[in-house]
Amino acid sequence: MSLSVNQAKPLVIKIGGAILDHDPDKASALKALLVELSQLENQQIVLVHGGGSSVDKQLTQAGFKTEKKDGKRITPAEQMPVIAGTLAGFVNKTIVGVANELKLSAVGLSLGDGNMISCTLADQALGNVGDPSPKNSALLTTLLANDFFPIVSSIGALDNGELVNVNADDAAVAICQLLEAELLLLTDVPGVKGAEGEWLSELGSKQAAQLIEQGVIAGGMTAKVNAALLAANQLRRSIAVASWKSPEQIVNLIKGDNVGTRILAD
Repeated sequence: MSLSVNQAKPLVIKIGGAILDHDPDKASALKALLVELSQLENQQIVLVHGGGSSVDKQLTQAGFKTEKKDGKRITPAEQMPVIAGTLAGFVNKTIVGVANELKLSAVGLSLGDGNMISCTLADQALGNVGDPSPKNSALLTTLLANDFFPIVSSIGALDNGELVNVNADDAAVAICQLLEAELLLLTDVPGVKGAEGEWLSELGSKQAAQLIEQGVIAGGMTAKVNAALLAANQLRRSIAVASWKSPEQIVNLIKGDNVGTRILAD
């Protein structure tokens, strides 16, 4: 089973904000990834990002405590100015700056821009956390058609305009649905581990449920695997979970090489 990407479709790539903390020179790991992506000729790409480590630092400096449930950040309303400012501001514009240095014509966006993604509250226990749904593709399709490189932060809004924090994996799935695109979830590990500590080449819903119940898949990987399973079943094709730490493999992965873990549709 391989991911081979249909280049007629846009490619949505999700990265975690941890990529900015991978090196003393914050931009170096990100730049290495973007250099590889720039080699994909005739491929429209949308980059979706989180930024959990940067958010944690800013919340601590502001005197807030960070709590998570099932790998998702609990987001009290009073923390939203810090979270939105960090993700849609500092992290987004840092990535845009690096991309533009590489002549990628990057445009920084959030989920609510152009009404592309609508959000409802996901779970009252999580606070201001949004559940995203595709809404209007006009902005993204216009940007892609004109050779811009959209970089989207995982900050959304409810119908009443209230800002919400969205899990970046869920945000990437919603944008993938919006564009009927291919999807690649990049993380800081080579894939998903099995019960014996081995890296899995493939993972279906039954095995995933067992590994989650056993605590083998835990924390942020739980949210990532669930998002990938949702996307795989809705798009009817496998989704790759792989590492941005080996950016030279990304192009080969997209061409169909076996890299990372393939999340399979039922």
